[in-house]
Amino acid sequence: MRGSPVVPALATAALLLPLLGAAPSAAGSFGAPPAPDRLQRAFATAAAEYHVPQSVLLGVAYLQSRWDAHGGAPSVTGGYGPLHLTDARTALAGASHHGEGSEDPRGDDARAPLHPTGTAAAPPADLPERLTTLPKAAELTGLSAETLRTDPAANVSGGAALLAAAQRELGEPLSSDPAHWYAAVARFSGAADSATAAAYADDVYEVIRAGERRTTDAGQRVTLAARPGVAPDVSQLEGAGLRASSAAGTECPKSVSCEWVPAPYEEFGDGDYGNHDLGARPASQRIRYIVVHDTEGTWNGVLNLVQDPTYVSWNYTLRSTDGHIAQHVKAKDVAWHAGNWYVNAKSIGLEHEGFLAEPDAWYTEAMYRSSARLVKYLAKKYDIPLDRQHVLGHDNVPGTTTATIPGMHTDPGPYWDWRHYFKLLGRPLQPTAGKKSSLVTIRPDYAANRPEYTGCETAGEPCAAHGSSEVRLYSDHDVNAPLIKDIGLGTTPTTGVNDLSSRVSTGQQYAVADRWGDWTAIWYLGQKAWFHNPRKSPAAVPASGRVITPREGLESVPVYGRAYPEKAAYPADVPAQAVSPLPYTLLAGQKYVVGEKVPGEYYYAVTFDEASHRVVTGKDQYYEIQYGHRVAYVRAADVRVATAR
Repeated sequence: MRGSPVVPALATAALLLPLLGAAPSAAGSFGAPPAPDRLQRAFATAAAEYHVPQSVLLGVAYLQSRWDAHGGAPSVTGGYGPLHLTDARTALAGASHHGEGSEDPRGDDARAPLHPTGTAAAPPADLPERLTTLPKAAELTGLSAETLRTDPAANVSGGAALLAAAQRELGEPLSSDPAHWYAAVARFSGAADSATAAAYADDVYEVIRAGERRTTDAGQRVTLAARPGVAPDVSQLEGAGLRASSAAGTECPKSVSCEWVPAPYEEFGDGDYGNHDLGARPASQRIRYIVVHDTEGTWNGVLNLVQDPTYVSWNYTLRSTDGHIAQHVKAKDVAWHAGNWYVNAKSIGLEHEGFLAEPDAWYTEAMYRSSARLVKYLAKKYDIPLDRQHVLGHDNVPGTTTATIPGMHTDPGPYWDWRHYFKLLGRPLQPTAGKKSSLVTIRPDYAANRPEYTGCETAGEPCAAHGSSEVRLYSDHDVNAPLIKDIGLGTTPTTGVNDLSSRVSTGQQYAVADRWGDWTAIWYLGQKAWFHNPRKSPAAVPASGRVITPREGLESVPVYGRAYPEKAAYPADVPAQAVSPLPYTLLAGQKYVVGEKVPGEYYYAVTFDEASHRVVTGKDQYYEIQYGHRVAYVRAADVRVATAR
């Protein structure tokens, strides 16, 4: 939810967690790196010591962190190490990203700009159990909190001790059969309600049945052998002492935990109202996009903001610790979240608890999985294609006019793992053409791809080295060449974490403009943009698809940030909206990948009385294209479409 390329002081928008400074290596050693099987052995040792089935311990750790240690840095909710032991002893409430910068969350020229200034609620005096598991693990193991934070092997022992303690508290035996640990796993989530705890436990047992194998961020090779026959005793949950919860009023799949926390539709002040618009989607207009955000604030504070009628809204918020979901706005209605009214009117917005400019304030696997299940459900229900032309980051949403481009938000940013996310969506990003294809899908190895970013904590200073979904673009096939410039931003391109001018993101597709050795050039923002693409560690894979180029006889065509109808389409009682081209052009000979063909459409909703709301549809047709880091639109009459392989 970043509001501008300028990074605010992190203390005002993040958890202030203990010992955020330099920590010992995630390898757990101050000297030489450990053997690559040290973590696997740590799981075996801890499982034996605390009489927890190793498959259960490995399954829980995978759902917490995918076994990564993150160099001893905390997650967005103060969780440490492979078992995500939480120690959020001090939490500062902060405004979410919608209150930052110059972006108008509505992005509607027909209304005065809306710049929300809501303040998040103060954190509760007593933190919930899900945020205080590390101190309890320290009591159970006798290990110091510092050791549990920084030594992965110790962290695994802490997790095993917590699971064993939960099993004993439930009156269950320390059985060697993983099927007997369902309630203990559910309790490990820290969730206070049975639905969230059950959804978490179901995910863990899905991992146990399927098995997993990966190399962690510290180079540790960890394997969980598949146990397809494990059928947990779900009836155990009845005695777990968790409160009942209700999903009444929500639009969520049964495989996630969901609650209804409504955003208010209220009138206030001098005819003003908030914090969304009522609609009749999809009958009135199609839902075409899902927009992924990060909150730039913590769970309780962000939920407080979305319930403020003077603030803004989004459809869902997802909690990092356990993947729990709160829905705020019905899919039929239009939330104010993306900064582009055309996109708002056709999208569903998902906020994920997290912080763009804190690379090690990592997201849990539980949240990634819950989000993917929700997106798959929404995509099926509303016929939304699962690709990067329709599943957008907020950073892929275009400015509506030239003036709005510099203020558009940049979340979820370079540290959101799009490749893993699409695998969870059941749409892994695979090559779809031969090696000499004229299209590519951006797909670097997230862990190994570590471009330099600056400005996470201090302007101009390097961010911590970290895996990234994004690839740097240059004006020539040379890392010393100037970075690609975005004329819409009007600034010299930088490596700033919020500077999108010279970056492409995993899953995005582009037409190949040239090749030179280990370098590939693509058409990007009207320019030939180069990225390093070596055969042994490619940053992109061959793709097939449709592209557009200016129709014969046109040297260039305008590019738009929204697909609005022509003036003649508006009825007398609806003011015509300007069809304003952006400062970009699409030149003859250049090609850009097509998302889909869409009608020129405008949703008129400027008063509290929904009887005045209208959907205006024109005769002009547009193509959505992947023009730069953000998508854009061109008039169908200006271009021709071709198939590229």
